[in-house]
Amino acid sequence: MPFNIQEFRARLNRDGARPNLFEVTMNFPTVVIPSSGAASQKFTFMCRSAQLPGSSMGSVVVPYFGREVKMAGNRTFADWSVTVINDEDFQIRNAFERWMGGINSHALNRRNSSFQTPISYTSDATVTQYGKAGTKIKSYQFVGMFPIDLAPIDLDWGSNDTIEEFAITFQYQYWLSDTTDVRSSTQVTQGIF
Repeated sequence: MPFNIQEFRARLNRDGARPNLFEVTMNFPTVVIPSSGAASQKFTFMCRSAQLPGSSMGSVVVPYFGREVKMAGNRTFADWSVTVINDEDFQIRNAFERWMGGINSHALNRRNSSFQTPISYTSDATVTQYGKAGTKIKSYQFVGMFPIDLAPIDLDWGSNDTIEEFAITFQYQYWLSDTTDVRSSTQVTQGIF
């Protein structure tokens, strides 16, 4: 029955999930980033915003006698962006600049010799959603990602009482969910999806 506030409240499990209860973990490639472990730990605390990923399925349309027959196509994965709080040591910003510089340098237009395979310049990240009691309720793993856009930091003499932030956009191979992607132990040990 519509307009039944008691039934709505009864169906809203645990007062709903809250978008501010999350964390993002990611390891920077160790090849070109000094103290990548420290930057990775700091990233978890300074990552101010992120998204749980969406999902898009393509379709294959085949014309047949004036009709369109639609069949399921392939999945595509949209870019993933996060926003990071910047502090005066610029540790996280510097780590992303070195990571991208290792993939393609500014002046020479070359890749670092340590980044010759996709595995060497990609990393995985995990975004975890928590419940109000502090328990993990959902987690997504982004597999094989690398930064494609490091946003500028705006400077302004009139910006008082604010802290710098910057956005990073990644591409990745695919994402996995801890509650909807079922993997066999063979796939896990062989590194398959």
